[in-house]
Amino acid sequence: MLFSSLNLSSELNLALKKNNFTKPTPIQEKVIPQIFLKQDIMAKAKTGTGKSASYILPILDMITKSRDSKKAKIKVLVLTPTRELTLQISQTFRDFGSYMQIKPKVVSVIGGEEIGGQLYDIQKGCDILVATSGRFIDILSKKQMNLSNLDFFVLDEADKMLNFGFGEELKEILDAIPKDRQNLLFSATYPDKILNLCEKITQNPMEISIEEEVATVDTVKQIAIEVDRHNRGSALRHILKKYKFGQVLVFMANKRATDNIADKFIKKGYKAESFHGDLTQEERNKTLNDFKTNKINILFATDIIARGLDLENIECVVNFDLPRSPTDYIHRIGRTARAGRVGTAISFISQEDMAHFKIIEKKCKISVEKEQIIGLELKEQIIQKVRGKAPIKGKRKSKKDKLREAEKNQDL
Repeated sequence: MLFSSLNLSSELNLALKKNNFTKPTPIQEKVIPQIFLKQDIMAKAKTGTGKSASYILPILDMITKSRDSKKAKIKVLVLTPTRELTLQISQTFRDFGSYMQIKPKVVSVIGGEEIGGQLYDIQKGCDILVATSGRFIDILSKKQMNLSNLDFFVLDEADKMLNFGFGEELKEILDAIPKDRQNLLFSATYPDKILNLCEKITQNPMEISIEEEVATVDTVKQIAIEVDRHNRGSALRHILKKYKFGQVLVFMANKRATDNIADKFIKKGYKAESFHGDLTQEERNKTLNDFKTNKINILFATDIIARGLDLENIECVVNFDLPRSPTDYIHRIGRTARAGRVGTAISFISQEDMAHFKIIEKKCKISVEKEQIIGLELKEQIIQKVRGKAPIKGKRKSKKDKLREAEKNQDL
């Protein structure tokens, strides 16, 4: 199937051609026709399958046909879990809408930037509002935004949004938007919490699933390196020297560790940087741009970068710290081997990580080759906690006994 067979406008087909898009992905083939039928959608597909374009293209087609030269009104609200994904989606709307006779006005609303300027951009008129949910709530509280003309409500990476407290904000958002609207939900997974959320948002949704989540591993060479935790930095330097990867993404457990190891590698002469939620938006934008343009080739990051972002040329993903869940493992390694390429995923495993990594292998239905590095062999053993003897039932003093004893001591 070609995009030209999906009944998109000539302007959109021209934009697709200019951006070298010819064949839709499976999620796009299934979703685009259903959106044209004004069907609510619950779509499940992994990161990197083209979820965003599957709603951006038909939405642009539908809103521009009814658009006039008067002041733009908010027709589309897209909520995302991260600032970077918000900016990326906004830019995709602009890119695909660049050949429209009346170009769509898109406003991005994210934290880390001055809220007054964002509100002013909205009030000047916009067709499409793309926002992180927290900042959207902030804007909503100002009561200076008209949402009465909203036709489309989109959640992108819905499961990830729950980690940011979206469930608590949902009622306030639903109360502020029209009940007569088309709802489009996109998520890599649909746990029970997401299904409960979907029931509150959608009406008789069409469920569309592209089961490719575990298949991602087929194009990724996976290696588990057994190494003591204090030797992981040395192990990473050994890997970089041995394989000479171009772009390397290293996942860390927390923000502090991310900064610390990036500083150490920079001091040793590596073109490296850290990326996490405590950076200013300007710093985040610059770091991602430097990584995309090869000004830096090693990015130490938290899971904020695991999903949604368009980073095409990563040759190797390193789990310096293992992810908490098997699903997060799949999302992380899915950052490499994108767009038909091959890639490598390396996980460091200490003695205390062994059991957790076995769970990841079992849940993901994979078996990862284990290796050790000469000179950095695994040596540490798990320290077993020594427990005292369990109390003997019936021998512990009761509260009444303790009170009687205290009274007796006072009498003395």
